[in-house]
Amino acid sequence: MGDYHPAMPRQLPCFSPKCLSFFRQLEKNNSRDWFAPRKELFEAEARAPMIELVTWLNERLRKFAVDHVVEPPAKAVYRIYRDTRFSKDKTPYKTHVGALFPRRGLPKHGGASYYVGVSHKSVEIAAGMYMPEPEQLKAFRDAVVRNSKPLLKLLSDSKVRRLMGQVQGDQMTRTPKGYTAEPGSDLDSLLRRKGLYFYVELDSKVATTPKIANEVIKRFEAMSPLVDHINKILLAAKSDEEEEVIPRRPAPMF
Repeated sequence: MGDYHPAMPRQLPCFSPKCLSFFRQLEKNNSRDWFAPRKELFEAEARAPMIELVTWLNERLRKFAVDHVVEPPAKAVYRIYRDTRFSKDKTPYKTHVGALFPRRGLPKHGGASYYVGVSHKSVEIAAGMYMPEPEQLKAFRDAVVRNSKPLLKLLSDSKVRRLMGQVQGDQMTRTPKGYTAEPGSDLDSLLRRKGLYFYVELDSKVATTPKIANEVIKRFEAMSPLVDHINKILLAAKSDEEEEVIPRRPAPMF
């Protein structure tokens, strides 16, 4: 459901007001009894349009971020079911629909990715390294120590700041063990980060117009140099680790 057929004209995808209304009601009635008879409504008004948006974004990503294209498009869309095992909030459903475009060759949530989400409250657009695993975080910090200038330049890019605001991400209160930096310095700020990304919220009404597609893709493209830079660091570290693990074969006798 929701996938484009190659013969169909490529139109700018958008969501109907019914999608926003659905999530508004779900927030007030977040239970299985309420959701079950309305699951088809979610599929038609939220998930299917998101798959259409992913399909459209995939076509544009091929021009500047081909390794982030997700096929089939539905694979990029998150499930609506919440994982409540380790959460105090036991409500079973998310009150938004979102899609992630991870970097091929890296863990889904380990590298720098692109994200878009739609709810009755906002349109969320983000890119960067949100939840790196310990080995990815170490590789990032090691690279920052070697040379932080390229990253700092990307983080201060005027176009990114205009479209996305300030860089975000949880930070440790102290410089992590094994690293040294002057307190308060740019290097110290980078080393203390447990995630590094840009995130912006647009008015939810944007989702109900064809504007949403271009609003998302222009921000993805603006952030692509940063995403690429982070992923190159992580991929290089991964390649080094694989070379260490794989034993070298002895040279042939003949």
